[in-house]
Amino acid sequence: TTARPSPRKPDPMRLDLMAFAAHRDDIEITCGGTLIRMAEKGYAVGACDLTQGEMGTLGSAAERRAEAEEAARIMGLAVRVNCELPDAGVFNVREYQTRVMEVLRRYRPRTVLLPGFEQRHPDHRVTPQLVFDACFFSGLRKFGSGEPHRPHKILYCHNATYEDRRPTFVVDVTAQMDKKVAAVLAYRSQFPEPERMAEWLRARARTYGMLVGCTYGEGFVQREVMQVDDVVALPVASM
Repeated sequence: TTARPSPRKPDPMRLDLMAFAAHRDDIEITCGGTLIRMAEKGYAVGACDLTQGEMGTLGSAAERRAEAEEAARIMGLAVRVNCELPDAGVFNVREYQTRVMEVLRRYRPRTVLLPGFEQRHPDHRVTPQLVFDACFFSGLRKFGSGEPHRPHKILYCHNATYEDRRPTFVVDVTAQMDKKVAAVLAYRSQFPEPERMAEWLRARARTYGMLVGCTYGEGFVQREVMQVDDVVALPVASM
């Protein structure tokens, strides 16, 4: 089964930014504010959930699909797709790499956001390596069908709970925080105590914001070395 686009909007065919995660609601929690900010800047932004979340303790796959569509509307996403991999069964195997590669070649994102490598849930832990490998194979002309495409940049969402190192950089999402919270709380089946969840989201974002002198932030990790041509023009924290 190939990934199916949401029927809400026509496929943009080329995205500026696309976030990948194992389950519906992961993207909203980890980088929802950044997606909202980039969409507000006029970029074409999309999301890809690898599974339907059918193994979750709360809610059903059908409920989570409807909630994901509502969250996508709140965030202003151009497209949201699902690879329909088995929940609690995400492995880095050729079949699943190919499904992700089909998404990459269809939407051709310039920048890709992935979960951090240090995770407790096995699906979360496998997802970044699976998508990273698919990004490489997607650039090989003789691999699979479709026009090859390899993203220009791959970034990882920082997970303060499990990572010892600090994030490489933080995106200021202060102006987007209310929408981020609304997008997360669109998953009514998953968060039966919305006020408590909203408090946790704001506390987490405040921790990242304090690193760069803003109210709310989202942290990211860049794994490869970056070329810099102008050290004077580099952005700095506003502290």
